[in-house]
Amino acid sequence: MNFDYAANRAARKYTRGEQLRRVLWGFGRWLLRLSPRPCFAWRRAVLRAFGARVGAHVNVYPSTHVYMPWNVEIGDWTALGEDVFVYSLGKVSIGKGVTLSYRSHLCAGTHDLSDPALPLIKPPIRIEDSVFVGTDAFIGPGVSVGREAVVGARAVVVKNVEPRNIVAGNPARPIGLRDLSPGRP
Repeated sequence: MNFDYAANRAARKYTRGEQLRRVLWGFGRWLLRLSPRPCFAWRRAVLRAFGARVGAHVNVYPSTHVYMPWNVEIGDWTALGEDVFVYSLGKVSIGKGVTLSYRSHLCAGTHDLSDPALPLIKPPIRIEDSVFVGTDAFIGPGVSVGREAVVGARAVVVKNVEPRNIVAGNPARPIGLRDLSPGRP
């Protein structure tokens, strides 16, 4: 198979508007990066100014990297920890009460491997309410993680996760169910 590198590089991957927003965000993201750690309200405001839909009481840390904030929606009381990477080429929806732990990675972009030109595709990611994503976990393109699920540390999630499932490993597989019954020790 011959790969046409010139055609791949010449292909339009972003609209002119997206290109302009990416340039502006290249400067604007420093408003997050350089802000003092406790300035969560400031970072929420900056993300909103660049088109993100951010709920109340959301904690985004200065080292969090949001690639295209206009493609991101974050629900109330959610936390994006240190060094979290949200590669939001496609839409990324993060529910209420979600925790994305240190260095977790949401990847809403990939390439069509069935096409020799490897065109860029942007499948959305959906993280439903009350999900916990462990340290260094990877959530792949087009994946939905169901309500109250847990993604273990360093898990590689390439298929949907059912509500309340606990998944771990590479590739991630169910290892249990989350028990949230009242009175549980």
